[in-house]
Amino acid sequence: MPKKPRDGRRRHGELVADVLAVLWEAEAPMTAQQVNAALDKGLARTTMATILARLYEQGTLRRVPATRGYAYEPVHDEAGMAAGRMRRELDSDPRRDLVLKRFVSSLSEDDEETLRRLLLEAEGESE
Repeated sequence: MPKKPRDGRRRHGELVADVLAVLWEAEAPMTAQQVNAALDKGLARTTMATILARLYEQGTLRRVPATRGYAYEPVHDEAGMAAGRMRRELDSDPRRDLVLKRFVSSLSEDDEETLRRLLLEAEGESE
């Protein structure tokens, strides 16, 4: 398990990951106050509002008007976020075929079979 920095601060991205986990589990959009209460980390309300606003500006969250401010919900589920990261990595290298080859060669047999099945399904849907 990674250690926290000596000054007690969280590693970069840890708090954002915690916020997203709370929102993915929620059944409805949540306000900054609700997310903060669910995390129970003793953060200032303004800190949580800033985190949510930044995630909204990045396109990670959508927001809806709430009583006093906004409530937020994820644009994509956790799998969709991971797929987006994979796509951005693929798009960042001009040698797409090499990247894909290395990725596929690193898959377990089960994952490789799942990928084959999904590609066949996608091919069938496009016809």
